[in-house]
Amino acid sequence: QVQLVESGGGSVQPGGSLRLSCAASGSIFSILGMGWYRQTPGKQRELVARITSGGTTNYADSVKGRFTISRDNAKNTVYLQMNSLKPEDTAVYYCNANVQPTGRIAWSDYWGQGTQVTVSS
Repeated sequence: QVQLVESGGGSVQPGGSLRLSCAASGSIFSILGMGWYRQTPGKQRELVARITSGGTTNYADSVKGRFTISRDNAKNTVYLQMNSLKPEDTAVYYCNANVQPTGRIAWSDYWGQGTQVTVSS
């Protein structure tokens, strides 16, 4: 079994910063892409940023230049540094990982439980 546990959400004023972390644990043989998505009430979950095992990144246009995704492969952990936060960044942020569990051939997507980020004055 594979678990993703997020931390680092909270409330911040516009222009502030937060850093999200997501640690994958359990029966993990390998992890390909890891990423962050976000969702607000009544809207579909949307990609924020993703990073491959080799370090290639891609970002939603709305966060380019403000957010930075990184990962520590030795710790199976992905981070999201969020700077210059705006009220429209308010959402529940979910961690995602494409994992090959130990003893299995197939890859599967796993999700964290979500962490709330609120940007408000």
